[in-house]
Amino acid sequence: MKSEDLRERLAEVAERHGIPGASIAVLHGDEVTEAAYGVLDREFGYPVTTDSVFQTGSITKVWTATLIMQLVDEGLLTLDSPVADHLPGFRVADAHASTSVTIRQLLCHTGGFEGDIFSDHGPGDDAVERFVAALPTPARQLFPSGEMFSYCNSGYVVLGRIIEVLTGLTWEAALHERIAVPLGMTHAVTSPGQAIRHRVAMGHVPGPDGEPVKAPFWEMPRSNAPAGATLTLTARDQLRFAQLHLADGLAPDGTRLLSEASAAAMRRPEVVVPGSGRLGDHWSLGWEIFDWEGGPVIGHDGGTMGQTALLRAVPGKDVAVVILINGGEFFGLHGLVTELLAELAGVTVPPMPTPPAEPPAVDPRFFAGRYESVTQRAEVTETEDGLRLVLWPLGPSAELHGTDPLSDLTMVPLDAHTLIGTARENGEFPTVTFLGDGDRAAYLHVTRAIPRA
Repeated sequence: MKSEDLRERLAEVAERHGIPGASIAVLHGDEVTEAAYGVLDREFGYPVTTDSVFQTGSITKVWTATLIMQLVDEGLLTLDSPVADHLPGFRVADAHASTSVTIRQLLCHTGGFEGDIFSDHGPGDDAVERFVAALPTPARQLFPSGEMFSYCNSGYVVLGRIIEVLTGLTWEAALHERIAVPLGMTHAVTSPGQAIRHRVAMGHVPGPDGEPVKAPFWEMPRSNAPAGATLTLTARDQLRFAQLHLADGLAPDGTRLLSEASAAAMRRPEVVVPGSGRLGDHWSLGWEIFDWEGGPVIGHDGGTMGQTALLRAVPGKDVAVVILINGGEFFGLHGLVTELLAELAGVTVPPMPTPPAEPPAVDPRFFAGRYESVTQRAEVTETEDGLRLVLWPLGPSAELHGTDPLSDLTMVPLDAHTLIGTARENGEFPTVTFLGDGDRAAYLHVTRAIPRA
């Protein structure tokens, strides 16, 4: 694959979906192809190059999971040991979960406590420690630990604290010493002070007229770093991380950074992900697992303030794709990823769901109602055009996103437990899953489980 051809394909997608700037890196066997498009900052017009750095968001969680599995390899912890064994005094709101929730459950997002807590505990080396100490009040238990998947940022911050305690390093230092440096990464940084030394992307969010405008801030709290708040890097360096896992834990120079058994365990499905939307079919110990024809495929997405990232890799075929963007419609990248995985790995990516021409007949009362967690409130009401879903941020989430609705969607049934939006949002028709066997759903699930209130 030629970089000029890849750039043309990236540019076509970016222009169609309002993406200001993007960087892509593609692995095919021993060949790595890179390309860049657009600008780092629409206000100043600095061009994106392949050595530009973008925030990678929640793809960081797979790095944190890798650090945890290194500690497993070293005999310093076991996956099914309680978190409290390694963090004496660890507490969330539920007393039973405080003593029983395990490392494995946090890795695969089945811990059951509130996940979208983005409280800022300062820029110091104790930021993660202070975040974990403050969890008893906001980390309400949404369901018993181990019962279901519910995406949990705060659980990964707890894992980051375990890494700090067992290594004697800050999470950032452990990441650099144990992953970035051994893999020869030159542009992987974890603070604004480090990022400013490189060609750094600014995030963009929709403006009043729908056009991307510079995000109101760049830096997210250091306290959420292990969950994805701070890691900033090039597409090539993110690809180096993917190669580590495709090589079953071996660095390019033959150094073993992760045991073959641990690398395989990280690709093994642990829990079913509810829904029929953009997430994988299962979650493992860090990775999403996409059970696609020609696969399986492992991956993760990430998002910060106005920046989003995508990583997909095909074990056994030495194929991986990394795309980093600084605004615009993230799911507009779906077509390009579909083409690349088909061409290079023979993987068939299923199409994104679309509203049915004739929605199935369902009882709207199953969906309708109010759902609420500590960080989100959703209301589903019947209208003449279908069902209306409005989602608001609350508490810690409102501190980050503001108090305006996150979504206001007209939706129709996709199946007996799923609603789908009638208009595109961020390049997709959004889907929402409702869980429960009775006449009324017990949970609204938008990657996070929100209990009926």
